[in-house]
Amino acid sequence: MSIYVIDDHPLMRDAIVMVLRRLRPAETIVELERLDKLPSAVKQHGAPDLFCLDLKLPDTNGVSGVVEVKKDYPDVPIAVYSASPAADMEEACIEAGADTYIEKSSSSAELTAVLRGLLMADADAEEPVAAASSKLSKRQTQLIAMLDQGMSNRDIATELDISEHTVKVHLWRLFRRLGVKSRTQALHHARTNGLLSNNS
Repeated sequence: MSIYVIDDHPLMRDAIVMVLRRLRPAETIVELERLDKLPSAVKQHGAPDLFCLDLKLPDTNGVSGVVEVKKDYPDVPIAVYSASPAADMEEACIEAGADTYIEKSSSSAELTAVLRGLLMADADAEEPVAAASSKLSKRQTQLIAMLDQGMSNRDIATELDISEHTVKVHLWRLFRRLGVKSRTQALHHARTNGLLSNNS
């Protein structure tokens, strides 16, 4: 299996590769500058285990790259990273099939935590983000309230007008932020730490 890092900026590509080599020293890491080189690279280096994809490439821009990769490799996780703030592009990328969105301004620790989460087959081995007490995003606050109401993923998707896949990704990120592994643990944490406006 191989990890494919697709980015035409050497400095950012090197930073991603450095983190991946620490996390998976035995893995083959393939570096590409263009998306159109991917099919031949897969033939040469083997089936992908993970894609790390820059949103802006010489031959694609925005979510079109995510759509293209997901169409050809529907079961392979995609970590998208971009200079654009998450508020601008994150939801569109997740709707297109990305599993997580990383801002290029993220710290090395944040980058490592996100990539580890995607690579780990065993959720018990995953470490929560160090800043577990940092403020939740507006979306995460909404999710906590909806979990407290007992809403299913489908209910949440309907209420927020997003796909169930997007809900799952948002929940994964929420659990990781709180350092928990389930809805029950998330609600217990929220109630204990006053993250719900009405404790029930």
